[in-house]
Amino acid sequence: MQSSDPSFPYRKIVDELRSAILTGQFAAGERLSSEWKLAETYQASRTTVRRAIAVLRAEGLVVTRQGQGAFVRSVPVVRLRVTGANYRRHREEKLPGFNAQVIEQGQRPEQRLLAVEMISAPAEVADRLDIEEAATVVVRRRLFLVNDQPIARCDSYYPLSIAADTPIAESSRIRGGALSLIEDPAGPIRRVVSRSVDDLTSRMPTPAEVDELGLNAGIPVVRVLRTIYDIDDAPLEVQESIAAADRHEFRYEVDMR
Repeated sequence: MQSSDPSFPYRKIVDELRSAILTGQFAAGERLSSEWKLAETYQASRTTVRRAIAVLRAEGLVVTRQGQGAFVRSVPVVRLRVTGANYRRHREEKLPGFNAQVIEQGQRPEQRLLAVEMISAPAEVADRLDIEEAATVVVRRRLFLVNDQPIARCDSYYPLSIAADTPIAESSRIRGGALSLIEDPAGPIRRVVSRSVDDLTSRMPTPAEVDELGLNAGIPVVRVLRTIYDIDDAPLEVQESIAAADRHEFRYEVDMR
């Protein structure tokens, strides 16, 4: 029987505490019961309790503080809702979509510009931009933060035919974001955005991504590869985002009419 398995108390502690945290029975920042109390509740040793807490810590659900115990980890979560109506409203507000949605959720956004470079297009990017492989592109590398905590890395690639001799190729921030510049009827590009296509995959992070995003052990990332097209169905931009999976919720609404 399952109860005769010596690892059963350990699994039961992990499963029940994990479920309580994920369903909101424990609030962010709330202290879990002490080791001795959990040991008494589950009729397990304190060693077993410590092992269970270690698993929850590795999953990024709790943090431990010397002499204080284990606490539910508090992380900012941004809910990204992709709709045409949202996009147009944010353009009118002269705000990048990420910033606008984070502000609407009562949090503090930041897009930190890391670098602006001219590079040879990676094969995957060249294919989506419909340019020759290794053709020169402009890439703008940014780190997205919510409440001062990194949540995603985003590299945006633009064909040289669009970006050359524009603010996109300059190492400075663009008010309203690059798409606002691209659509500006008085600007240097004057193209109208029509649609985007997103490809999402999940994987475990690289060591560099763990460091950059401050990920706890066991937390995966979501890779979002978005291609943005104009009204003539010509690709304008490819965005590669590496997002911390425990800090994002994605929602896509597609008008099929």
